[in-house]
Amino acid sequence: MANQSRRVAIKNLVAGTAALGTANVLSSFTTPSAIKSTTLKGNINHAVCRWCYGSIELDEFCAAAKKMGISAIDLVGPKDWPTLQKHGLFSSMCNGAEINLVDGWNDKKNHAQLIKNYTEMIPLVAKAGYKNLICFSGNRRGIDDETGWNNCAEGLKQIMPLAEKNNVMIVMELLNSKVNHKDYQCDKTPWGVELVKRVGSENFKLLYDIYHMQIDEGDVIRTIKDNHQYIAHYHTGGVPGRNEIDETQELYYPAIMKAILETGFKGYVAQEFIPARKTNEEKLVSLEKAIKICDV
Repeated sequence: MANQSRRVAIKNLVAGTAALGTANVLSSFTTPSAIKSTTLKGNINHAVCRWCYGSIELDEFCAAAKKMGISAIDLVGPKDWPTLQKHGLFSSMCNGAEINLVDGWNDKKNHAQLIKNYTEMIPLVAKAGYKNLICFSGNRRGIDDETGWNNCAEGLKQIMPLAEKNNVMIVMELLNSKVNHKDYQCDKTPWGVELVKRVGSENFKLLYDIYHMQIDEGDVIRTIKDNHQYIAHYHTGGVPGRNEIDETQELYYPAIMKAILETGFKGYVAQEFIPARKTNEEKLVSLEKAIKICDV
């Protein structure tokens, strides 16, 4: 369900790109009483992935996130940026230029569409004042590592001058191929790092998803410390199951957050877990708890 939910969210956001500048009719919202205004330490730039809270209307979600100290929302497209701006929230990882999670830069047959999409989206991201735009390698489908690196680099190099001109970071996400995204090519940090080196631009880096990389390679803290210069963004998630990042799972997030801080990281860490609790108010309580766990 987690895999399908994110794919549906990505699809919807891509479809909504054309709606830039069209404001939705937004309902008023009173933040649930269980959520209290939070003062955080200020060391971590906290964000949250929108798709994990799709049952909550965006205007309501933004109000609640703002109250608990979150400063940005991940994985929203242009049609939703006005709502974020209304609440003083940043779009920390923009979305909408990719085709999907499986058809990516590693296959040349996708290049024409991807180049068109990113050429159109990069200026929109810059005009809105945002910095990060996500991309994906795509599934292997028999493509070996060398061919995948070459194809990705060849395609990405065609959009990097525009990204550099607009000060936009193109960010490829590391996804696990063991549980959630079978056959995805950029499934381990060394693969992603090699691609960053081949692209050779300061405006191309990785999204290190802690949940995904714990599943496919482990050794999270050492990997972060050794490769932090190639990482532009982080996602969280409990292992196993992508549930709450609390004592029910195997990762200890306070230590991971401290390790990220020690690298000098100044970007965003976005919560990307699926709340086990059922009601919208309970889901927001789970999110508030996760923010506090990561606020080191």
